Amino acid sequence: MLLYLKVFLVGGLICAIGQLLLDKTKLTPARILVLFVVSGVVLTALGLYQPLVEFARAGATVPIIGFGYTLAKSTKEAVMESGLLGAFTGGITGTAGGIAAAVLFGFIFALLSKSGDKS
Repeated sequence: MLLYLKVFLVGGLICAIGQLLLDKTKLTPARILVLFVVSGVVLTALGLYQPLVEFARAGATVPIIGFGYTLAKSTKEAVMESGLLGAFTGGITGTAGGIAAAVLFGFIFALLSKSGDKS
């Protein structure tokens, strides 16, 4: 039960930060997305994100900042294993499942929804 609470609170806090950025700044959603991914990479590189992942698990890995964490972690592991080539292949290999799921579900919902101009 305590784990669910930690997951909910950390994930909710990350999402609340994103919502505050949308409401209180002139940043576009695309820029906030990039900011979160880059933040995940930087925090992972500094060794600050891994303790949060160990504490909150999915609460820290499921939000988009977790994508940056996975990207950085996979790249680091691939560099250790394959050298310089790992810098180019590690991130894609580590995040392929998430990317494939996003493309697949995006395609399915595009087929199911009614597209049209928003104006």
